[in-house]
Amino acid sequence: MTMAGSKDKVSQDMRQADRRPVSDRPTASARRLGHLAAVLPRGEAIRNFVYTGALDEVAKQADLTVLSVAPSEEIWGALASRYPRVLPLRQLPERWTIGALRDILDMAHGRWLWSEAAQERWRLRDREATTAAARAKRLAMKLACYPFASRTGLGVLSRVERTASRWLRTTDEYVRLFQELGVSFLFNGSHVHGKIAIQAVQAAQWLKIPTATFIFSWDNLTSQGRVTPPYDYYLVWSKAIREQLLQIYPTVDPERVFVTGTPQFDFHFRPEYHWTREEFCERMGADPSRPILFYATGMANHMPDEPAIVESIADMAQEMDDLGRPQLLVRVYPKDQTGRFEELKRRRPDILFPPVAWEPAWLTPRVEDTPVLTNTLRHAAVGINVASTVSLELCMFDKPVVNIGYNPPGLPEEELSYARYYKFDHYRPVVESGAVQVASSPAELRTLVRQALLHPQERSAQRRALIERLFGNTLDGCSGHRVARVLCQLMEAEGS
Repeated sequence: MTMAGSKDKVSQDMRQADRRPVSDRPTASARRLGHLAAVLPRGEAIRNFVYTGALDEVAKQADLTVLSVAPSEEIWGALASRYPRVLPLRQLPERWTIGALRDILDMAHGRWLWSEAAQERWRLRDREATTAAARAKRLAMKLACYPFASRTGLGVLSRVERTASRWLRTTDEYVRLFQELGVSFLFNGSHVHGKIAIQAVQAAQWLKIPTATFIFSWDNLTSQGRVTPPYDYYLVWSKAIREQLLQIYPTVDPERVFVTGTPQFDFHFRPEYHWTREEFCERMGADPSRPILFYATGMANHMPDEPAIVESIADMAQEMDDLGRPQLLVRVYPKDQTGRFEELKRRRPDILFPPVAWEPAWLTPRVEDTPVLTNTLRHAAVGINVASTVSLELCMFDKPVVNIGYNPPGLPEEELSYARYYKFDHYRPVVESGAVQVASSPAELRTLVRQALLHPQERSAQRRALIERLFGNTLDGCSGHRVARVLCQLMEAEGS
């Protein structure tokens, strides 16, 4: 079979709905498929591709080297005992000119895209430039990026960045490593956390080793800057994200973008992670006879003064004696390391703040965190948050969702607006679907939460329709297996 014919066939095969793990499928021969270097540049990539068993499936058919960050000795030891070769992923020094080129490329991409999120990011960066030197640097970067803020300009600047990165490189460490190991394919588990991964990825590309990446989250393409470096293959959550990727990056071959679903939701659909309500409430210190209001917090810089919102919801819950005296359970955003809820925890023992089992280093979920989140979603009566991915997860469990669309007291709208998040490209369709409701005031929040408690099925059809549109049939606990299958079939196609 020719290379082109082989790739066409594998593209067709991978779009079929076969959900079996790699180990359960018949193979044409017992030969190894090649040598995969799996790059894990962030803790969530460890959750997505290690905890789900995705890389274990790959290791059954191919040689595997894992290049990973090291969140803790315990997690590093678990990786080392699980895979035959685990090496530390290191951020190697580069010339400042390369970093400047990437910054300009990223800014030019945002200025060309000019999504709601890109505009907000631009505005926040302007606000953060508080000194004369910072403002001068910011202005210089703007002037440098403007000429490239077009499809043509971005193409030119991207090629310049790639060429400069190669010719001005300071090391060949990963080049030598991949040559010594005989690596034949590289997979980066998180494109958006790629700064520490860039040296490894581009070393593979210099050696003409095919590369693939996973588009980490549903908002990344419109909120998180340019995909750098470009890859040969892309794995994505859904058809909608696939279409968005192809629209923003028209040079990407549609046959090289594969819908796998996202492994981060696999745990929600694996029965072994499910607890009874009594077991869950015992672990959380909750009363199983009372309804649970679940509040998921956001980033401190995006949702300042959020503790005031949380306390107001706790006050509201205490007034709802006729609705079974709801109890408020708060999951502090795992990446929020500010400690801004500590004072509230001490002062309000009626608010449940279960510990969030993440390692601070590299923002890494621990294995024990996965059933806590899954069962919080399963046993909550109503979910409340500010434009969070948790809204989608609540809809997966057909739970009512109320979003906060007003600022905490004392936060001026001209400084930051909670309401603006609902205009962002990724979240606006969620609001428009009717699957969630946005409260524009504390009084409206009280009304919407009360209505959700009284009539939880009221928007069930809208929630089901949203999830079907966003995820299709990928919410089955098998996205990690699909990732493994895609990687193995791509390795087979590239090696044929």
